[in-house]
Amino acid sequence: MNMNLFSHGDRYLMVDCGITFEQALADSQGRPAIQMPDPSFIAGQRESLDGLIITHAHEDHFGAVPYLWQELKCPVYATPFAAAVLRKKAAWRRAPPPEPLIEVLPGETHTIGSFRVTWLPITHSTPETCALLLETDDCRILHTADWKIDTRPVIGQGWSPSQWKAIGDKGIDAVICDSTNATKPGRSPTEGEVGDALVKLITSLKGRVVVACFASNVARVQSIFRAAHASDRRVGLMGRSLDIMVRSAKNAGVFEPKVPIIEAEHLGYLPEGEVLAVATGTQGEIGAALHRLMMDTHPHMSLGEGDTVIFSSKTIPGNEEAVARLIAGLEDRGVSVIHADKVSATLHASGHPCEDELADLYEVIKPQVCIPVHGEPRHMEANAKVAQRCGVPLTLTGRNGDLFYLSPAPGVRRRWATVGRLQVDEKAKKLERAPS
Repeated sequence: MNMNLFSHGDRYLMVDCGITFEQALADSQGRPAIQMPDPSFIAGQRESLDGLIITHAHEDHFGAVPYLWQELKCPVYATPFAAAVLRKKAAWRRAPPPEPLIEVLPGETHTIGSFRVTWLPITHSTPETCALLLETDDCRILHTADWKIDTRPVIGQGWSPSQWKAIGDKGIDAVICDSTNATKPGRSPTEGEVGDALVKLITSLKGRVVVACFASNVARVQSIFRAAHASDRRVGLMGRSLDIMVRSAKNAGVFEPKVPIIEAEHLGYLPEGEVLAVATGTQGEIGAALHRLMMDTHPHMSLGEGDTVIFSSKTIPGNEEAVARLIAGLEDRGVSVIHADKVSATLHASGHPCEDELADLYEVIKPQVCIPVHGEPRHMEANAKVAQRCGVPLTLTGRNGDLFYLSPAPGVRRRWATVGRLQVDEKAKKLERAPS
């Protein structure tokens, strides 16, 4: 649920505007509550807000835009893929798209208010993710967004230490850095490794095959299509969010499938050994495609003896019971289930940096200040310790609402801005203050 504000010379620049899903506040149908940051601090002075940058097309970074843009009324900047997804999401929610919505190519530099902004391509689990280099006359800030070091990406360019060193050689006053995997030693696997494992596994299977993955992981979907090509299978997409992501990626030119996409309603008529479906619902979400397949209520296909479901995903903490129920229900139908959490094969790779990847970044760019973000306090504290071991002179950690002074004298002013959460009331079609 990311929302960041950068300020220079009494002008503001917002980076990301996301939502989160609160399962503990689910409705009677089991749908989790949609929550987002309360933007009242900046909405009350929106004439000072020069723009909103979307770093990538994940719901926790852009999902609140259709709900909040009317309060912000500023230009929105996004790469072509993220812009395409944002337009589709806004249309689905019957909200007007941001105006203007300015498309920016990775590698470009634009002046937005007081900042000169360069979009730096970096690998993550959705296409065209970019870190941001934010420059003023006397300060250079690197905001990493979500990232990892991937030497074998399926989509996008691999990590180039020389390119990042060139950025660091000019001086980085502060880096605002993703902490999600900071507690994990080593490195995350590459998407190329996952693709190889999926091809090997799927070509060995008989019967229908369903691969469940996060909808936004277009690189994973590309690997599944590669496996379909290798095993002479046809691929259909099951799930609205998956369809939005894949078709947006195809239109933006970042997804090049090895075989054509067939309509999901045709899957049930194909010979069993020719079927390969990509499905949403890896976390046991009620009503998602995988849940409907488990309940045998999906309109396009049924699963049974001889069929296989592959979870090319991790189980997010807190979802263990829902995932276990989903797996048990599939197995009760005679379906074989292979979960990335339970096998030695590399069937999933995180999109976030582990300890060694964080260390590589700090040692290459040599920032003066590190501000860990995006994670629980233990993740941010672990990130700070990595930075300290790598020789970063100062690390600053904080909470929502804290003001970080980045230049000329770094520091923190606690609880500087009022913060909170808004929640979507679907029945009343409005936002309300989230329960505390």
